[in-house]
Amino acid sequence: MYQVVVPGDFLSEETKRAGEGTYVEEGKVYASQYGIVSERGEIKVVSLSGKYMPSNGDVVIGKITAISFPFWIVNLASPYEARLHVSALSGIAREKIEFGNMSEYLDVDDLVVVKVMDVNVLMKIELALQEDFELRRGGRLIEIPHTKVPRVIGRSGSMIKMLKEKCNCFIFIAKNGRIWIRGKEEDMDLASTVILKIARESHTSGLTDRVAEFLDSFRKEKERELRG
Repeated sequence: MYQVVVPGDFLSEETKRAGEGTYVEEGKVYASQYGIVSERGEIKVVSLSGKYMPSNGDVVIGKITAISFPFWIVNLASPYEARLHVSALSGIAREKIEFGNMSEYLDVDDLVVVKVMDVNVLMKIELALQEDFELRRGGRLIEIPHTKVPRVIGRSGSMIKMLKEKCNCFIFIAKNGRIWIRGKEEDMDLASTVILKIARESHTSGLTDRVAEFLDSFRKEKERELRG
């Protein structure tokens, strides 16, 4: 069973194991946020709510919302907007990038894979492009709460590996809860359905087995339909 806690709930007296989502007071560990307790190694509280807060090193999917030379303004599904400088594309552009031609490289509503390079105390967020930065070559974007991302990935990547194999899709999961899926339409439909199911049921036990059973049943039904 999963233990759901609220801020201030007592967790443990093992202060050396206190991790994310906890605080130590008078030799005891308490929850600092609403969420589910994880005691694998460190004692952590995995948040069940709240907006994504960027951290240095996060790889995320961003959406261009505005152009303000020399920056593209990027939405990260966070309360704070981020900035991508034109120099990020200097190695790709064949000409000098100026205000008049920025939209030729990245335009409003384009999706990009970026890495959070710096977050200062004023929540000014600077980004860098990842190598395969554009998501324009067909596919589908779905969004889940960023707190559900670890469950979609699974322990040691077990869940996402199963999804890729059984759904026959390319699936990229970003830290901010945005997920890019590319494949045949029916395969993308299946992957989307299953990922949203995982997000809804992430707090329940036996989820991996249920997902595997769901995918196997779906494929068997499709095979029966094809045999007619």
